[in-house]
Amino acid sequence: MQISSIPGLIAGELHVKTSQVEAVIQLLDQENTVPFIARYRKEATGELDEEQIRTIMERLQYLRNLAKRQQEILSSIEEQGKLTPELASAIQQAVKLQELEDLYLPFRPKRRTRAQIAREKGLEPLAEIILAQKLTDADPVKVSAPFVSEEKGVASEQDALAGALDIIAENISEQADIRALLRRQLWQNAQIATELAVSETEGREYITYKEYHEPVNRIPSHRILAINRGEKKDVLKVHIQTPHETNIAHIARKIITVPSSFTELLQECIADGYKRLLLPALEREIRSLLTENAEKQAIRVFGLNLRQLLLLPPLTNHTVMGLDPGLRTGCKMAVVNATGAVLETATLYLTASDAQREKAEKAILQAIRDHAVSLISIGNGTGSYETEEVIARLIHDHDLPVHYLITNEAGASVYSASKLAKDELPDLDVTLRGAVSIARRVQDPLSELVKIDPKSVGVGQYQHDVNQKELAATLDTVVESCVNHVGVDLNTASPALLTHVAGINSTVAKNIVGYRDTNGSFKSRRELLKVARLGQAAFTQCAGFLRLRDQKNPLDNTPVHPESYALAEKILAQLHFSLTDLRDRDRLKALQLAVQAVDPAKLAEALEAGEPTVRDILAALVKPGRDPREDMPVPLTRKNIVKLTDLSPGAIMRGTVHNVIDFGVFVDIGIKTNGLIHRSELSYKPFRHPLDVVSVGDIIDCMILHVDEERGRIGLSLKQAQKKP
Repeated sequence: MQISSIPGLIAGELHVKTSQVEAVIQLLDQENTVPFIARYRKEATGELDEEQIRTIMERLQYLRNLAKRQQEILSSIEEQGKLTPELASAIQQAVKLQELEDLYLPFRPKRRTRAQIAREKGLEPLAEIILAQKLTDADPVKVSAPFVSEEKGVASEQDALAGALDIIAENISEQADIRALLRRQLWQNAQIATELAVSETEGREYITYKEYHEPVNRIPSHRILAINRGEKKDVLKVHIQTPHETNIAHIARKIITVPSSFTELLQECIADGYKRLLLPALEREIRSLLTENAEKQAIRVFGLNLRQLLLLPPLTNHTVMGLDPGLRTGCKMAVVNATGAVLETATLYLTASDAQREKAEKAILQAIRDHAVSLISIGNGTGSYETEEVIARLIHDHDLPVHYLITNEAGASVYSASKLAKDELPDLDVTLRGAVSIARRVQDPLSELVKIDPKSVGVGQYQHDVNQKELAATLDTVVESCVNHVGVDLNTASPALLTHVAGINSTVAKNIVGYRDTNGSFKSRRELLKVARLGQAAFTQCAGFLRLRDQKNPLDNTPVHPESYALAEKILAQLHFSLTDLRDRDRLKALQLAVQAVDPAKLAEALEAGEPTVRDILAALVKPGRDPREDMPVPLTRKNIVKLTDLSPGAIMRGTVHNVIDFGVFVDIGIKTNGLIHRSELSYKPFRHPLDVVSVGDIIDCMILHVDEERGRIGLSLKQAQKKP
């Protein structure tokens, strides 16, 4: 494959123009970030979105690695003197690494196999005679007699035949077309089969897989990961079931072309090579590929869930009380103001003696009144239900103008002990920092959750069983995408948040905060160029994603890039407005009406500018300072507690989607236990994945199907809460 053919190949896969792919490749090679390309280079890319650009980036890396590997293989085979024009052509036309490695397998340097030892004994010519199948009435023993040699270690005719057959078995197992044939057969007909390797008592967690089998081509990814986990724990034995005789017959038909004196020996040789060499290798390959695909799916689901979680709308203008529940060690309380500053902290014993509980309740009431708390965020860990009971009773008994919500506290303890938490909250005990995090999470989920390792945020499935490097890379990409989608307030953002802005690394993020601490608030985006190690290239990448409120140039609080400020002013002039009008509410309303009446294409033509950029500037001008998370559903808050015993089948409950996985959706309906909507109860319409129906953070009405108090399980239905179409 020629490097020059890569853009056309990717364009064909994505059904876009080659020129679009070439533009993206050029921009990536110039070290532009994906968010910057997607947002500010739409004219060049033909408005490819961020996902398409990331796909091009991934495929580009893969195909460049493939081209490099092709050259390495061609050089290796050529050095061996075995490169034929046909083989060279096949290698150059391969578009998958697997195809390439199959072609290279016969020429790859090997450890000393049985076949290799036989070759060293000079038995390859005998193997060629047998495989040629030209002798029809010869005695195999007599044919092998000339190859007997005590000097070479071939003691008898039988030893010579055995060695030659070892060579043939290995050659057959390494033929690219044979491997491709058997690979197809296994994918079409094989099954994954499992059995318990321990007693049913020891393996009760995996009792589903006691005597289990499912077709390889249909087994879902979450079951693959569950089986792998059971196998790793030595609880399950896993193997692949396949019709061996049928597979051997398929190979024999390709190898045995005519009847000969060696037909029976060849059949035995094919069966031996299949069972000893080919099948184990392809079984490992299939298990590996199933795992790889399952991990990719799990990582994809994790990424999509994380994105929805990070983009939950902030509950602004609230003084929030964060409660980190605990039984033995007490419930940690932190009150933060609307900007996240800590006002008060305490440790409360809500489940201890009557005297301690009464004291704790008085402390909560006093804090609510002293600080005008309007929202309480309760962590969902151990003791959450007991804490919720106390809060709901206090709200009811004292008629408090306060709502509460249950907040996913996953990762709060990890954050509490981190260096970042120590730097942010140096005067607080590690146990109280978690309560601060729980409070701030509802004020601005994105700003707070970026401080936590994405693997610890509690969404997705089997995150500890997948490739950790790929998981981390995917989640970092999701965080980067969300941060740049929303934009970051340059004068309040933490180093953790700034690190995820396009073009800014951890060192520059610290330098920005250091500059801010020394010189006060930034007055303009251009002032960024005074920050140490933030040059013009980094400024170009990051400036459009950083916001400045209430500063001299109102464009600094919009997604308009500084490189387009002049164009933005021309657009305003064409509409008979100016920058100062963006600060006047009445003039801004008039501008919004004017924008609705304008034709972006004609305006772009008149200004000799790109239409996509003009469209984006118009959208930014009518809503300066707009937070795109405003479009998301606001989290549910509550005043009353719901108990498991209060639930009855057929009741309709409103809840918040907490996690979406392959087999269903977990929903917070306001009690300690999340309910599960199995994928079969999601929709009357066909869909491929639950994420096609709902997302994390969605507010939904669902019907209770069943309640299992003993096991603490709640079955829900989304489709039965709706009218059947």
